[in-house]
Amino acid sequence: MISVAHIRRQLVLPAAVLFLAGSLSACSGMNDTEQRIVTGAAIGAGAGAGLGLVTGGLSIAGGAAIGAAAGAVSGLAVDVLKKND
Repeated sequence: MISVAHIRRQLVLPAAVLFLAGSLSACSGMNDTEQRIVTGAAIGAGAGAGLGLVTGGLSIAGGAAIGAAAGAVSGLAVDVLKKND
């Protein structure tokens, strides 16, 4: 019998990949700072959702939210470093 967790894995990961691909392609009209923040947030959300799914200790949405916040901060930090070069 197929478990709910197995079905969730097969549905959530492809949906997350499609969402991230669409999010990253929407960055064309943004300046460099905005692109780096949004890209960091999108990558962080995907990574956080993946960790939340795999570990089971944190919900997928919670992992995505934490990952998005950390990714946005990281994207801003990268922008500051690039501008100071």
